[in-house]
Amino acid sequence: MLNLFVKPVWFTLLLAMVTTLFLGSAVAVADEAMPEPQALVKDASDRMLQALKDNEEKIEEDPKFVYGLVDDILLPNFDFAKMSKLALGKNWRKANPEQRERFIEEFRLLLVRTYTTAMLEYSDEEIVFLPFRDDLAKKKVKVRMEILQAGGPSIPMALSMYLNKQDAWKVYDVKIDGISLVTNYRSTFATEIRKGGVALLIDNLAARNAKVKG
Repeated sequence: MLNLFVKPVWFTLLLAMVTTLFLGSAVAVADEAMPEPQALVKDASDRMLQALKDNEEKIEEDPKFVYGLVDDILLPNFDFAKMSKLALGKNWRKANPEQRERFIEEFRLLLVRTYTTAMLEYSDEEIVFLPFRDDLAKKKVKVRMEILQAGGPSIPMALSMYLNKQDAWKVYDVKIDGISLVTNYRSTFATEIRKGGVALLIDNLAARNAKVKG
């Protein structure tokens, strides 16, 4: 059976920090206007936090209710087609069009479930946006920040974002303390593909996602 869901310590940290990004008290850099990519992250944070407050009773009755909130509010900020292509790496070329479409959907569902699981274990943290140094005209930027931990060192975090053809900024990778979400998935997926091929990887993802949804 696919071992994608037995996560090492680095992955637990990564998911917890991604969750913190959208639920923590995001603090802008003082006396600086937020550029659009930073503002997008802040807006998603505010809307997600409000939705959790508004639906507290529903979530208490059925924790899976959070799946819909994550899907509606957070994940539209991600480009799953781009993330999927990067996560498969050279194996993307081995997949046919139907397999690519299936993989994108199952990868999206995997992240919905993973973010939701981390969110249900959320504990309040604080995020400070660092000065924005990238050139928006280049259409690829990193939104850098630090996660402040009570009684511990701050943790650097960066969202890799790009401006798509619809003039919308989208996230295509997340790095926590230098650890890349996409790169580490690529390593895991490559191992599974070597063992059983692209089709088996997708089937195992779909089976696990269906089990969780059920």
